[in-house]
Amino acid sequence: MNVIPISASAGLTGFESPAAEYQQLSLSLDELLIEHPSATFIGLAKGNSMEGIGIFDGDILIVDRHVTVSNLDVIVANFNGTFVCKIIDKVHRKLLSANNQHMGMTISEFDNFSIEGVVTRSIRCHKKTPQLEIT
Repeated sequence: MNVIPISASAGLTGFESPAAEYQQLSLSLDELLIEHPSATFIGLAKGNSMEGIGIFDGDILIVDRHVTVSNLDVIVANFNGTFVCKIIDKVHRKLLSANNQHMGMTISEFDNFSIEGVVTRSIRCHKKTPQLEIT
């Protein structure tokens, strides 16, 4: 967070604009959020199974295919034809939820399972935007 310093002195009849001392930052959200552009895709979270780690229904997920999956990473996977966002327990071959209302799923040798990428960031929009409305 960039703090905008505001100074005021007694006897002034007005205050300087809070933005007067603000300097334009050369900040690109692409550069901030995406480390490997050619290996990254964006998804939309559905449901409440990941609320315990701060991923809520409708959040935007930044998913990186280049990142090596570590135990207990948040991932997006194709599990028997359905895309899921879960925590991967590589030791016990399970997909875990971050909500006690949802049970973990064991990944068996008979399951069609592929990891699509690691969730590196999530973004919450506080107002609806037409770009995210899926028809």
